[in-house]
Amino acid sequence: MFLERRPSFYLYAVWVRMLSTVRLLGACIALSAFSACESDRKDSVVPSDPPPANAYTDEEATRDGIGRTYFGREIAQVMGHPAIYWLERGTRESEERTDLLIQLLGVRNGDDVADIGAGSGYFTLPLARAVAPNGIVFAVDIQPEMIDFLTARARTENVDNIKPILGKIDDVCLTPSSVDLVLLVDAYHEFDHPWEMMRSIARALRPGGRVALVEYRAEDPDVPIKPLHKMSQAQARIELEAAGLIFERNDSSLPIQHLLWFRKPTQ
Repeated sequence: MFLERRPSFYLYAVWVRMLSTVRLLGACIALSAFSACESDRKDSVVPSDPPPANAYTDEEATRDGIGRTYFGREIAQVMGHPAIYWLERGTRESEERTDLLIQLLGVRNGDDVADIGAGSGYFTLPLARAVAPNGIVFAVDIQPEMIDFLTARARTENVDNIKPILGKIDDVCLTPSSVDLVLLVDAYHEFDHPWEMMRSIARALRPGGRVALVEYRAEDPDVPIKPLHKMSQAQARIELEAAGLIFERNDSSLPIQHLLWFRKPTQ
């Protein structure tokens, strides 16, 4: 995993949560109620929208990275679906104040939100409840197992305004100008095509739409997360501003993560 160190008191809570997660995973077998990204999409940003010169470089991979750098930052390895228990650990709310994050996002009835790297649906479901009955949450992930898990979870909890989408490594597969807010929680640093993904996200935002980027603080050595799974505000600004987004502010309300707000220009 991406913890630098894990206090021993975590272990029991993580184990119990893992057992309940495995049970729910069992209910996901054979589910396929999600939208896949069409291979012949006409609105892909990739062919006609190349990244800045020298933005990407290839080097020898470090222990937790893939060897590819973007504006000097080595991209981290992806957390696979077997680690759902980490997303669902019982201590997460107290450690990260995920309840406060939902409040800070300020979503309301009628908003259309994209949860990119939705994983287990940890944030997808509370967001869907917050924007109901007139809003939609698009839950995008590149792992079918994650999509199946959150689909089963939404059915179990009777939440029906979620649209799961199986994305691609370089395309979130959302309709242009379709969402008001994009949420990225501890996912962006693992994108192996960050330029293409952020251009795809920018395309999906409505004019004036916002991105809420949540990443562990690289500036704080006391945050017990491996370095490649953290990001600094300065690095995040370089990368997202390069994709055409406007930096608004850093909300420092969360205990160990940045909440960085970016906006799509209105024109």
